[in-house]
Amino acid sequence: MPNKNVLSVNELSISFQSEGIEKEIIHHISYYLNQNEILGIVGESGSGKSVSTLAILGLLPKRISKITSGSICFDDNDLVNLDSKAFQKIRGNDISMIFQEPMSSLNPSMRCGEQVEEILLQHTNLSKKEAKAETLSLFEKVKLPLPERVYKAYPHEISGGQKQRVMIAMAIACKPRILIADEPTTALDVTVQKDIILLLKQLQAEEGMSIIFISHDLALVSEIADRVLVMYKGDIVEQGIVSDIFHRPQHTYTKALLSSKPSLDVRLKRLPTIKDYMEGTPKTDIVTSEQRQTSHQLLYGRAPLLEVINLEKEYISKSGWFSKPESFKAVDDVSFKLYEGETLGLVGESGCGKSTLGNAILQLNKATAGQILYHGVDITLLNNQAIRKLRKEIQIIFQDPYASLNPRIPVGKAIMEPMKVHHIGNSDAERKDMVLDLLQKVGLDDTFFNRYPHEFSGGQRQRIGIARAIALRPILIICDESVSALDISVQAQVLNLLNDLKENFGFTYIFISHDLAVVKYMSDQLVVMNQGKIEEMADADAIYNNPERDYTKKLIHAIPKGL
Repeated sequence: MPNKNVLSVNELSISFQSEGIEKEIIHHISYYLNQNEILGIVGESGSGKSVSTLAILGLLPKRISKITSGSICFDDNDLVNLDSKAFQKIRGNDISMIFQEPMSSLNPSMRCGEQVEEILLQHTNLSKKEAKAETLSLFEKVKLPLPERVYKAYPHEISGGQKQRVMIAMAIACKPRILIADEPTTALDVTVQKDIILLLKQLQAEEGMSIIFISHDLALVSEIADRVLVMYKGDIVEQGIVSDIFHRPQHTYTKALLSSKPSLDVRLKRLPTIKDYMEGTPKTDIVTSEQRQTSHQLLYGRAPLLEVINLEKEYISKSGWFSKPESFKAVDDVSFKLYEGETLGLVGESGCGKSTLGNAILQLNKATAGQILYHGVDITLLNNQAIRKLRKEIQIIFQDPYASLNPRIPVGKAIMEPMKVHHIGNSDAERKDMVLDLLQKVGLDDTFFNRYPHEFSGGQRQRIGIARAIALRPILIICDESVSALDISVQAQVLNLLNDLKENFGFTYIFISHDLAVVKYMSDQLVVMNQGKIEEMADADAIYNNPERDYTKKLIHAIPKGL
């Protein structure tokens, strides 16, 4: 184990100012980073893990934040006292960072190659020609397919996993001694996530650099880190060797983080949340295979609510005036049945066709061929007026609740709006009462009614999205990656909420996700999709325990399981 510190944080405190009130959010934290070591920092959103690492690079917002005490020592320098000019020499050169959201970190108006070149030209003495050659070499190092194509591509023209690899190439371009990776795999497919983790480990071994890897997922961190810090509400509550933290956690919060993720071995009635653990009341009741079998006999003993028959969705692309149009089947000959009260899981990597299939069922994207029978009626043949009526019965909860809410409208009005369109409630006063009741049901209170989307956390916004979907009293709800970007603890709360609502209101769900662990926990039946086709379809537990197809085995193998 290396023993020379490359970075040490001592008694660091950080305060933020809001409406004239100063509040300390990082409380006297101390830790070190060794040479050639991967240090994991784990905690929920708001725990202080990102803020404390932004301080290392001098990237805290200057007007509203300040370091009130402590030191950050790197190369015999206290980074707390450095000015902007001195930081410019360190950033990207000695200490580099990979951010959580590559699309907002990359310049959309610059080609990917130019963005990496810019770093090299600023920090090295390479010529333009040499910088291009080095960029292509970096793209090969981070295993980008067709480096020449990616070099010329704009960020929107490549996939999420490829964008993240471009960010990694930028971060390692100047061979930094420290690389900070802030949630670099959040919302990526489990298979892409595994690739990125393996890539970071390989680069660390080759370059001998030290990595700070930030995540809310302790199982994921245990696959890459040597040591782990656990942060909670601005404090480090536990730190140690990864095997000790994972197998012998001491702090209640660490135990809660480990238990909030759906188990792959047992099926719990409810996922224990952080709050349950901190209050000393975690519930761990198990659903037995006999109980599951009995409920499935009732479920599948009736006529299907929805039947998808030989469905296809084809796109035609034409790249130039004289080029031959090319066809691409996003959904290819898909058939399945969905029963009232069931949760059907749709799982697969990005681009496998699962969201396109969901949009076709919602009639947001017309199918090219096949039938969708809802209550025995082929909804692909309905006119616009009939489709509008159908919207009330089939709703969707989107992946990004912030993008699906109007930032200028208070959330109470946003929930009331579709109710008014579909004539639910006789007056605005009655609708408001109904919305206040809905907010209570999704774990929010009356004060949220007049607040705007930007005033909420990701988990709270997702609850608002759920309230908006159930306001119309639908029969079928499509959950499209609705928990993929949430902290594990918030994810547990939202999954419990969806199951409670299903029990209370008799909802039927199509649950779309790339995370097989979450889909397995939520689903009765599971549909595994790959390149527009169904690879495998059966009981969720049966598929996980005995996968038949190599593709399904690959998805299961990619789930972070910890040590």
